[in-house]
Amino acid sequence: MSELLPSRRTALRAFAGVGALALGASACGPGSSGRAASPASSTSASPVARTDADRRLGAEWESHTRTFMSWPALESVWEQDLRYVREDIARVARAIAEYEYVVVMARPDQQAAAQRACGSQVEVIPLAVDDLWARDTVPVFVEESGKVVGVDFNFNGWGNKQEHKNDALVGRTLLQKYAVPRVQAPLVSEGGSFETDGEGTLLITESSIVNANRNPGKSRDQIEAELKTLLGVEKVIWLAGVRGEDITDAHVDSLVRFTAPGVILLDRAFPGTPADSWSRSSDQAKSVLSKATDARGRGFEVIDLPQPDPARITGYSDEFLSTYANFYIANDSVFMPQFGDKKGDDRARGILREHFPKRDIVPVRIDTIATGGGGIHCATHDQPGKPAAE
Repeated sequence: MSELLPSRRTALRAFAGVGALALGASACGPGSSGRAASPASSTSASPVARTDADRRLGAEWESHTRTFMSWPALESVWEQDLRYVREDIARVARAIAEYEYVVVMARPDQQAAAQRACGSQVEVIPLAVDDLWARDTVPVFVEESGKVVGVDFNFNGWGNKQEHKNDALVGRTLLQKYAVPRVQAPLVSEGGSFETDGEGTLLITESSIVNANRNPGKSRDQIEAELKTLLGVEKVIWLAGVRGEDITDAHVDSLVRFTAPGVILLDRAFPGTPADSWSRSSDQAKSVLSKATDARGRGFEVIDLPQPDPARITGYSDEFLSTYANFYIANDSVFMPQFGDKKGDDRARGILREHFPKRDIVPVRIDTIATGGGGIHCATHDQPGKPAAE
């Protein structure tokens, strides 16, 4: 593996200035001259009328029909480490496929290689993608009147920080392929921005959505009202997050995660680590949650989920995402990163086992994904419903 890997966080620096201006001309987010065609003029799945009647954003621990993933394609991002991050993606896909159906999207000219790497238990479909972050590019699935619809949040490369001409179209293309009705959001956001208990409560970082690079001119109150309509949630709890220090502007799925209604795991820095903006964000989240109540009026039990010892992890780089909070809940299972600090890995696995006693807790090594500033949750996206194998 090479010494230096351009990560999602590194991309933030790389696209500041000239790179960002160049991308702006072809961006697919609202307000850009290169915005994708409107639903009325596209050949994608037909949009449905916006309504919050009977709409519900389910919790991740509910039944899944399938997991979606993406095969990374951009040498401009991963350079010589593209082969290693693909090995990580294949490893995660094979592990999840032991528990539920997995679909990997790959560029048509890369489909055969992706299929060989992922194995016969995984379905690889020809669908043009740019990078591996399916959590953010795949629509957010909600239930409406007994059916599943997909909310397309107009992915724009986290505020035009990375190439995304194909990833911007994943939402409409995927929904059309699977005949899932499409709701085009009047907002720009990503799936990693949202965390729910399935009972009407939404956790979100203000930094990742009340931001001029996604939603210029929109206030927090306006965005909250839209989210309630789009996702069918009743209460939005805002955490500060961290603005401008990683490419996502601090997604919530690396900070706080529900394990049950009223129960939250909170990412915490390894003891003794110098305080920085990320640990202060965790402190702020804990303070907010200690005083908040959910949509049903319950207070929160907040449990610390400590990071591994940075001196013992097997990955590298200043941008390494060493949070265990970026786990993925699949059918009968939970997939967590294995960072190489045995004590830290075992401690995190024990905490997850305590909160998911009826599920297998499966550690997976993802050193290159983590070096790129992401985790297992970032690389996966669940579609709710009856398991595909049944």
